[in-house]
Amino acid sequence: MHELSIVKDIFDTLTSHYETRVDDIQKIQVTAGLLSNVQPVLIQNAFDAFITENTHYRDMEMEVVVNDIIAYCEHCQKNFPVHFHRFVCDCGQPSSTIVQGNELYISKVIFKHD
Repeated sequence: MHELSIVKDIFDTLTSHYETRVDDIQKIQVTAGLLSNVQPVLIQNAFDAFITENTHYRDMEMEVVVNDIIAYCEHCQKNFPVHFHRFVCDCGQPSSTIVQGNELYISKVIFKHD
């Protein structure tokens, strides 16, 4: 399950950026694009397992926000939503330029005492 390694990486990132304040984090928000192969329920389960094993994080919450896939049409010079992995603009031109949808990052950190 690669979600557990993702959760471990999230905590490594939080620890390296917030050092002594990690224990004061109340909630984190993770943004995952549909192409990132991250399943929200699976990453939530991995997060729950991680904080169960690391009890000093047990009050921390995580929210996963899923971004749709957005591509760019060079013919129309505009972004368009991708539905059912069909990378074809309304004008009929195919596109391989992904603007949004393959990302995975920590988008928000909320502290208990801020």
